[in-house]
Amino acid sequence: MEKKLGLWEIGTLGFQHVLAMYAGAVVVPLIVGPAIGMTPEQIAYLISIDLFACGIASLFQVVGGKYFGIKLPIMMGCAFQAVGPMIAIGKLQGITAIYGAIIAAGVIVMILAQFMDKIIKFFPPVVTGSVVIIIGASLIGAAMGNIVGQPNTPEFASLTNLFLAGITLLSIVLMNRFFTGYLKSISVLLSLVIGTSVASFMGLVDFSTVKKADWFHMVEPFRFGMPTFHVSAIISMVLVGIVSMIESTGVFFALAEVCDKKIDGNDIKRGLRAEGITQVIGGIFQAFPYTTYSQNVGLVALTGVKARSVVIAACIIIMILGLLPKVAALTTVIPNPVLGGAMIPMFGMVMASGVRQLSRVNFQRIENMFIIATSVGLGLGVSISPAIFSQLPESVRLVMESGIVTGSLTAIVLNIILNGMGRQETEGKILKAEHSMESAV
Repeated sequence: MEKKLGLWEIGTLGFQHVLAMYAGAVVVPLIVGPAIGMTPEQIAYLISIDLFACGIASLFQVVGGKYFGIKLPIMMGCAFQAVGPMIAIGKLQGITAIYGAIIAAGVIVMILAQFMDKIIKFFPPVVTGSVVIIIGASLIGAAMGNIVGQPNTPEFASLTNLFLAGITLLSIVLMNRFFTGYLKSISVLLSLVIGTSVASFMGLVDFSTVKKADWFHMVEPFRFGMPTFHVSAIISMVLVGIVSMIESTGVFFALAEVCDKKIDGNDIKRGLRAEGITQVIGGIFQAFPYTTYSQNVGLVALTGVKARSVVIAACIIIMILGLLPKVAALTTVIPNPVLGGAMIPMFGMVMASGVRQLSRVNFQRIENMFIIATSVGLGLGVSISPAIFSQLPESVRLVMESGIVTGSLTAIVLNIILNGMGRQETEGKILKAEHSMESAV
């Protein structure tokens, strides 16, 4: 039974979740806004409304209801795979077509979610474990990217970046070694404070964005105009939605494993239905389509705090930040190398969760080893070199250039071909009997 958390502990742990997903949440508007011709003022508003909508979307998953929400400590954020299609739609058909496509795709995702409980049998441990490992490993690239910096800049691969990332990572290690209880559970947050403080003494923290930001920003539905609907734009966003559904299913399994909770097809259905609802919300507030953020799964695994109240606090905090741009801008002063140093153990814990799932797989069968080797190999390979599919049609490339999707589909298909549909339960019983015999010996 988990220790009951106080209000201060819940708030601090919630803020740690906000910091874990904040960079990912703001990078999408920073990319999309300039690409479709938004003014700096519009981009500032887009960041604020994105944060506010992230909080609302996350509440739909965490609190949930009878027909929606997986009710796990999940944070939702804008789907990065939607960046390319949104820019293409905005340039060709205008910004209102982006939001019309997001709303329509959200409705379609809700419909598709109805059938997800029928495919739960396609996700035995050999598949889910492989998928979770791919998710964690593919995220490591983002962490290393924060540490190494941008090419053709003086800071690229500098010793300073390496030092700041090392200080942050070492802080997490030492706090997990010598701290206990509450202090240990907020080790990531404390390490970010330590890393940023060191960077500040080195003159590497820039507060100019905080000075320029407004104190208050009111959110407004349909601020950029009423949505318009174009078939080609809707198809593009539906493909993005399908990609998100596949990725989120893997993340649901990963988080359920971390939280020691068994989920079934109906849970997956409610979680994916909530994703559809939150896409509609994103379109109404004219922000982005929202999906489950896997980096927060790593934070739950690392801290060991699984209480939904913590994520509810994170939702409230990020909604407030969406209304207070000047306060929200404070989190942007954290240097990228510091964020990268904290991300490494967080994302690594996701991979460790996948390894734990694979511990239930019968490795005496070469078929299972082949499934893991091929799916993880392809998933990581595509994540490293997505250009391998650059010559395929755009609709196919949109799906296949995601290493997580490619690896996941490979694991599912190979499991069907090599293991069939009835072998997994039998293998589980055999393995259980073997473990019992070993224990008896």
